[in-house]
Amino acid sequence: MFLSVFDLFKIGIGPSSSHTMGPMTAAARFLDEVLNGEWPRPAGVQVDRVGASLHGSLAYTGVGHGTDRAVILGLTGLTPVTVDPDKSDAIVDQVTRDRRVAPPGHPSYRFDPNVDLVLDKKTPLLGHANGMAFYAYDSADRVLLKRIYYSIGGGFVVSEEELQRMKAKTAAPTPGKRVPYPFSNAVEMLAMAARSGLSIAEMKRANEEVHMQRAELDAGLDAIWDAMSRCIDRGLSQDGIMPGGLKVRRRARQLHEKLQEQWSQNRPNPLLANDWLSIYAMAVNEENAAGGRVVTAPTNGAAGTLPAVLRYWLHFHVEADKESIRDFLLTAAAVGGIIKTNASISGAEVGCQGEVGSASAMAAAGLCAVMGGTPEQVENAAEIALEHHLGMTCDPVAGLVQVPCIERNALGAVKAVTAASLAIKGDGKHFVPLDAAIETMRQTGMDMSEKYKETSLGGLAVNVVEC
Repeated sequence: MFLSVFDLFKIGIGPSSSHTMGPMTAAARFLDEVLNGEWPRPAGVQVDRVGASLHGSLAYTGVGHGTDRAVILGLTGLTPVTVDPDKSDAIVDQVTRDRRVAPPGHPSYRFDPNVDLVLDKKTPLLGHANGMAFYAYDSADRVLLKRIYYSIGGGFVVSEEELQRMKAKTAAPTPGKRVPYPFSNAVEMLAMAARSGLSIAEMKRANEEVHMQRAELDAGLDAIWDAMSRCIDRGLSQDGIMPGGLKVRRRARQLHEKLQEQWSQNRPNPLLANDWLSIYAMAVNEENAAGGRVVTAPTNGAAGTLPAVLRYWLHFHVEADKESIRDFLLTAAAVGGIIKTNASISGAEVGCQGEVGSASAMAAAGLCAVMGGTPEQVENAAEIALEHHLGMTCDPVAGLVQVPCIERNALGAVKAVTAASLAIKGDGKHFVPLDAAIETMRQTGMDMSEKYKETSLGGLAVNVVEC
């Protein structure tokens, strides 16, 4: 299945791609189904009320991840791309007061968030840990339409039917022309690179240009990096307490000011690069935790790792330029697509190894590529980074994407740079293939207790509170 670079890198809002962006997108899909879908419509009967229920991880950590707010915003017709984070509070407050939503192109529907939005912790939807149901009722509160959706990580949303086809591996191929380099795993990717003599970024570019013109692709890549870079800069300029009740203070701005002072003194500091990496990553994830504008990379919870490594590349490498940024993103997307196809990028499905682990592997691959790495060295870099995140749980304290998520992105960035550095110094030959690490992550995630998969029922989420 062809996954575009823009499938993996989506501009949206925090704090979670699966718990915020996904449900908002699902609400938009449901509204479109209400208006344009093929479903039995009793003569003379109109949709008068809408409702939703959240299940599994969405129910357990929905409030902390802003899922309830995302559904409300989505039912007003907003999407992760169109919503203004600075206006979302006022919109949610108005819906709560009016107990109605009036999405563009629709009539006004009754919708009381206190009644019509249910966090159902007792009834899991069996397709995926991130399940949700949307309902349309007539004026007598009879159900006219019910649709189930699953948020499968990184902002991707599928219907119940689409998920079943995916699991049966019978999903229809992406519409359009066949791509010239249709690799679905790392072995195929390396074989195609060897036959063609192309880099991973060049092959990924050729695949993308089947679906769009080069100028459109480059403009889109530049927009992705611009959004990432703006997120770093905004995170470095903010301070105060992050929302949610844990009273976690933003640290990126204060640490950045200290680093700038040390930088101006021109004193030797062997940890300086790691410090910059960490602060860049923290800046992004503090913005994400505050509900700001971020880019999935490949998820919101892991949004800081890749931008931090890319900013590090621009900061410390004089050869960095705009074209290298595009190659970085294309290479990272190629690796991210392989991971998503063969395992998962969802913390609710496989734990944080699927989020920060995947992000670190993608960032390591991108950095190794722009440093001049061969396809074999790039694959090695991704494998090193992913291997050393295997088994990582997703256990957010109070269901908020703050502890341990913010610092975890910083360490993921450090691991990515280390992995790229190790790989570039070798010849690309190594013991554990990337495909084996990805399959190990999938198996480990399936074996992992639900307590450690974004439910906040175990790990730090329990022990920090108890302490």
